[in-house]
Amino acid sequence: MQLPPYDRTLSPRSGYTRAHWESAADALLAAVEPYAAEGGALYHLPGHRTSWSGRLSDGLEGYARTLLAAAFRRDETVLQRYAEGLAAGAAGVWPRIEDRSQPLVEAASIALALRLTRPLLWDRLDDGVRQRAADWLGGALTAEAWPCNWELFPVTVGGFLQEIGHEPEASRKAVDRGLERIEDWYVGEGWYTDGDGRKFDYYNGWAMHLYPVLHAWLADDSRLLDLYGGRLSRHLEDYARLFGGDGAPMHQGRSLTYRFATTVPLWLGALTGHTPLPPGETRRLASGALKYFLERGAVDSRGLLTLGWHGPDSAVLQDYSGPASPYWASKGFLGLLLPPGHPVWTAAEEPGPAERSDALTAISAPNWLLQSTSSDGVVRLHNHGSEDVRYDPYYTRLAYSTVTEPSSSYDNSVIVGDDPSRTDIEPLGVGEGWVASRHTAGGGARVTTVVLARGAVEVRAHLVAGAEPWTPVRVTGWATEVPPRERIREWGRDGVRAELLPAVGLSGALTGVTGEGDTVFVALARLTGEPEPVPLAETVSVRADGERELTVRWSGGPEVRVRWGDSGVEIVPTARG
Repeated sequence: MQLPPYDRTLSPRSGYTRAHWESAADALLAAVEPYAAEGGALYHLPGHRTSWSGRLSDGLEGYARTLLAAAFRRDETVLQRYAEGLAAGAAGVWPRIEDRSQPLVEAASIALALRLTRPLLWDRLDDGVRQRAADWLGGALTAEAWPCNWELFPVTVGGFLQEIGHEPEASRKAVDRGLERIEDWYVGEGWYTDGDGRKFDYYNGWAMHLYPVLHAWLADDSRLLDLYGGRLSRHLEDYARLFGGDGAPMHQGRSLTYRFATTVPLWLGALTGHTPLPPGETRRLASGALKYFLERGAVDSRGLLTLGWHGPDSAVLQDYSGPASPYWASKGFLGLLLPPGHPVWTAAEEPGPAERSDALTAISAPNWLLQSTSSDGVVRLHNHGSEDVRYDPYYTRLAYSTVTEPSSSYDNSVIVGDDPSRTDIEPLGVGEGWVASRHTAGGGARVTTVVLARGAVEVRAHLVAGAEPWTPVRVTGWATEVPPRERIREWGRDGVRAELLPAVGLSGALTGVTGEGDTVFVALARLTGEPEPVPLAETVSVRADGERELTVRWSGGPEVRVRWGDSGVEIVPTARG
């Protein structure tokens, strides 16, 4: 993909300016044009994979998701192409919107694009085309949604149909119903769970925040914008810390093939004025993510987004992923709605949180501890509260990072009796440098885990209860089979080193067995891009003080006592080093 030269006066780190974003959008839109079919109503992108919704729905997905990029780009020539496709699609090419069907998702993208570009596209259509398109979109007002972020698709369609006066009462009800529904899933501090349970991932930004905030902004509804914008601003305080120093987003959760859609909440905060981030930091984080993917094979030789993370990678796909699914990355071009003179485009870049200093950040809503180190830009997420067993391993592992990915060998797990499962996760709290949870493991055993962190070092302590005596237990750390990442070389490093050492109850092979009662297993872990770090064993010492108590002493730092109780875990600082 050919992009303009870097402007180092504005972008000393990512090198990306508005011109780079425009060029990237233009290139992606030009690359999909040869695959238009049925008068431009469908985009059948190449590849052998078909989603569970079928080829027709996949073709609609290709139209709708690339239309989003065109809407943010606002190029009238390109929009005319999509206007022709709209006329053909609404004339009978597109599948009907039915209960829990993929066309409901794509209807939201189409409606949002039409609302954003109304003077350039919708208002120029013939009356008959507008009527047929509105009638087709109207199916979203009553279609049953899956009980998750899908509830916001009728909101998005209803907002547009309200604006054009089509079925105003049904449209209003759809908007109210969806907005009311997500209140059940708001857990505070800017975080939603994506439906019932504890499903925390990027859908918070590219769905749960995007649709309500944009609806409120487009409707000029100050009450709703204060509510949803306030939540977004709070969310961004945590969200900004999920990007590595090289621009990489956190490798956790489902639908990772949407890639730089991760930039959506950053742009959305700047667009609506609901952000705690300086303009230069917003562009640094967003442009860093775009650059990260474009330089690592996200786009193939034809200029098409591949089904994967860097290049093609089936591990990050779901059954609903079709050839055009990656084009929800189009949401990342939301920033182009900001005018060229906006401070986000004109201010010099500022470093993101992972670049500025080492940090341990407690995020209580999902019960996560974020651990970042500025020397290598690596961010680690200790997951003690997010779970969706349908999408294991991208929810159920103990830890994720910006430089590794879940492995088939069950990295970051406690394996009890050869069973790596981790279900029924119960958050037990997160605080200054620590996080804890309890979960069900193999054979129904309950494992209570405490992680303490300092710098790049982790103490991982597991209390195994309810297992038969002499049950084998094995703990694993960061995925060592992941090769050194080229991105780390940007920081002057040769690669990432993953280490795991036994401390209590484990052999050199990181295995042990349970006793007659509760048994404690402790390992030291480190994931680092430092070329010559202090030996891991010299960074911290751990002593077992009975069956349910540990003393952890950091070299040159504090001493901490860990006590396991029947109802939870107690973390007590006892002395300074």
